[in-house]
Amino acid sequence: MKAVTWQGRRRVSVETVPDPTIQEPTDVIVRITSTGLCGSDLHLYEVLGPFLDPGDVLGHEPMGVVEEVGPDVRRLRPGSRVVVPFNISCGTCAMCARGLQSQCETTQVHAYGTGASLFGYTKLYGQVPGGQAEYLRVPFGDTLPVPIPEGPPDDRFVYLSDVLPTAWQAVQYAEVPPGGSVAVLGLGPIGDMACRIALLRGAGLVIGIDPVRERRDRAAARGVHAVDPSEAGGELIDRVRDLTDGRGPDAVIDAVGMEAHGAPLAQGLQTLVAHLPDALAGRLMRRYGVDRLSALHLAVELVRRGGTVSLAGVYGGAADPMPLFAMFDKQLRLHMGQANVLRWVDDLLPLLTDDDPLGVDDFATHRLPLSAAPDAYDMFQTKRDGAVKILFTP
Repeated sequence: MKAVTWQGRRRVSVETVPDPTIQEPTDVIVRITSTGLCGSDLHLYEVLGPFLDPGDVLGHEPMGVVEEVGPDVRRLRPGSRVVVPFNISCGTCAMCARGLQSQCETTQVHAYGTGASLFGYTKLYGQVPGGQAEYLRVPFGDTLPVPIPEGPPDDRFVYLSDVLPTAWQAVQYAEVPPGGSVAVLGLGPIGDMACRIALLRGAGLVIGIDPVRERRDRAAARGVHAVDPSEAGGELIDRVRDLTDGRGPDAVIDAVGMEAHGAPLAQGLQTLVAHLPDALAGRLMRRYGVDRLSALHLAVELVRRGGTVSLAGVYGGAADPMPLFAMFDKQLRLHMGQANVLRWVDDLLPLLTDDDPLGVDDFATHRLPLSAAPDAYDMFQTKRDGAVKILFTP
């Protein structure tokens, strides 16, 4: 089959790799019909190379049609249409029972001390082949894939794999009071969708902050107060406070993560580490961390006293300096973590109707064949051509 593979820093290619097979009696094989390019895929493209091997299959936002089922699978059959969550969770352990599928005890990666395995996401999370491919082996066929109805196009449901539950959890964790205010840092796929969900759930003011004009315009068209941080300059904090009675927003969602702009030293360290031998680079990444914390520091500064910071952007460093004094002094709540996809599916499915209140039907800015992946990664990384959300069709 054809699949998108990692080959080195800023290098991906579409290669022929072996077809997946049933390995456990509860496995299913899914023929992928649509699969997304995620902002966190860019961390693999740019930063996390020490935890990848050339040829690793990328991607964690797939959906498709079941082609084959293991002998113990009872819920699905060949021909079933499914979305595949990016967390690989068993659905039966103590963590899954608590709705913490991202901490699944069955698939935790003990070698690295990390949570549940993820599709297509480095040795840190199990080095499991991903979904930017023609076929995907999916374990736990009776509990992990999400069955979806026939009829509507893939765009209606594909975001259940990651974008929708990640954005929903970000807003849930932000604890925005009814009619309250929230600032969202970064208007990529997660930040954009978090703005839409916050408005749908009753936020009185949603402020979207992003330096890319096309992304601000897209958010503003749906009722977001969009702010260009480069135009605001050093007055960004004052500008946001002026919109929120001088206090700052009730909550801030950081949808940027480890590759925020405005941190040249950390960016230089990331580049340096990427050129070191993998064994040394991996130790440095895990022990000392090289995240760019500009967005997180901005979130702490923007939020009102007694407010909440919700972290949806991915951070990778183990020992990054946190602004603990400011967080303590402002009596902040900080809520973070990988999205627990299956926990939020029941909340989201009723919104995926023909009325389309979240605008999923036209959320993608680009729909491309899998063969276009190398250029698509570069386009998304450099924010060319108004790229916000890219879907591949294998």
